[in-house]
Amino acid sequence: MLVHLAVNNYAIVDHLELELDRGMTVITGETGAGKSIMLDALALTLGDRADSGAVRPGADKADILATFDISEIPEAVQWLNQRDLSSDESQVILRRVVTAEGRSRAYINGSPCPQQDLRALGEMLIDIHSQHEHQSLLKADTHRRLLDDYAGASDLARQVQLAAQRCRQTEQALQQASDTNDEQNARIQLLSYQLEELDNLSLQDGELEQLEAEQRQLANAELIMQSCQQIINICSESDSGSVLQALTSSLNRLGGLKEHGRSLDEAHNLLSGAQIQVEEAVGELTRYLDHFEADPQRQQQVEERLGVIHDLARKHRVNADELPALQQRLIDELEGIQQQDADRERLSEELVAYREHFQSLASRLSDTRRKAATRLAKAVTGEIQQLGMPGGQVKVELHPLKAEQTPLQGLENVEFLVSANPGQPAKPLAKVASGGELSRISLGIQVITAQTSRVSTLVFDEVDVGIGGPTAEIVGKLLRQLGERGQVLTVTHLPQVAAQGHQHLFVRKEQKRDSTRTCIDRLDQEGRVQEVARMLGGVDLTEESLAHARKQLAGNQP
Repeated sequence: MLVHLAVNNYAIVDHLELELDRGMTVITGETGAGKSIMLDALALTLGDRADSGAVRPGADKADILATFDISEIPEAVQWLNQRDLSSDESQVILRRVVTAEGRSRAYINGSPCPQQDLRALGEMLIDIHSQHEHQSLLKADTHRRLLDDYAGASDLARQVQLAAQRCRQTEQALQQASDTNDEQNARIQLLSYQLEELDNLSLQDGELEQLEAEQRQLANAELIMQSCQQIINICSESDSGSVLQALTSSLNRLGGLKEHGRSLDEAHNLLSGAQIQVEEAVGELTRYLDHFEADPQRQQQVEERLGVIHDLARKHRVNADELPALQQRLIDELEGIQQQDADRERLSEELVAYREHFQSLASRLSDTRRKAATRLAKAVTGEIQQLGMPGGQVKVELHPLKAEQTPLQGLENVEFLVSANPGQPAKPLAKVASGGELSRISLGIQVITAQTSRVSTLVFDEVDVGIGGPTAEIVGKLLRQLGERGQVLTVTHLPQVAAQGHQHLFVRKEQKRDSTRTCIDRLDQEGRVQEVARMLGGVDLTEESLAHARKQLAGNQP
């Protein structure tokens, strides 16, 4: 439950701190004093949108802090533990800071967090019912949500919605895969043909370089043979003197000079090495020529093979040496398309399973809704008959939907129908209910659904607008009953409701020459008597109004 609220520089509040208890706390005050400001500030800590208008004029920021006791809310404890946001105590502190420029920051137990986290946690801590909530009763989504809350099927409804979304996403993916099927078949045929050509080519690693080298050799066979023979002649067979002859003569001359100088030994060794190397080179060239053959037929084969390779490369607009890489890319693309075919089969199988899962969950939800619809209609009918509609009757009807469309809301739409007077057929709320009747119906539904709420703190912001007399006293008793099981905060303008509270907060406006601020006082017994008397009889308190107030408060004290 909410145990502490601190508001700084919000709207016309400069500083406000409240300690709150269990039971029913009523909040009253004159019109315009700011009764709803506290609840508006509280709503900010629960994730509501904020703007710069929330900041008190002249201040640089608004700062709101709300402390909740969560010792009896295991869902909230688990949620905090999963996000490493829990504290040592069984409390959680929500904080919201709004700057004068309109920027907003949110904190949970001192840790920064996104606004949606405040909203998610806030839904487990508190439930706010506003005076304008009856307007939402004209929306079908509200009818369904109220029935699901009453039936305790909110979690199941979310599971149905998720299952339906998964079915739709899978259907969309399968449809996209099917739409491209014809194009893919054509592409598969082309890729298969191209890969068949490349497979038939069977280009081996290094083959292109080898063929090009061989082709150059065969094309220049005569020149190669002539050049090699000329080199052999120059080195060893020339009549006019060969290299070997010159080296031999030089060595002989140096050999005759050794006795005259040992320093010529190095020159002799170098020439001797040169002679050996030339002899080896001549031997290599001779052996090369002995095995060398000019083969025109082989040359034609090599040139034809190269022609096939380059023709295929031009066809694919790549260089000849890029053909192996091209072949691998085509293989990868073909395998990818074939995988898509496998994906289509997988998606089809998944869709069948997802639809079965949706059908199972949706059927469970339908059964739960049908059982709860009768109970809810009966309970709300009983409440509105107490709230000034003695002949009123509420029905909750379920309109079936087609399962194959996997509707997000389940297998039916939910609609509240009302008959305002006996003998009249039940019709949609928008067609038969007046504004006052709609308020009573809304209050009856809120009271009934609040009784089944898992949230321990309930807030009612002037939900009793348009109600008076004996009906107002009934409303007060209903709200007090809700306060007996947890915590109820009620902003009201009815003395009959205010008299039912366990605690009473009075909102007043304090004006100075250049400023206005809102203050909240916790009233003692005599203060409550005077406030209820004011609500009964106006500003001027009389003995009659005070006595009436004491009578209203008698027997309702905590």
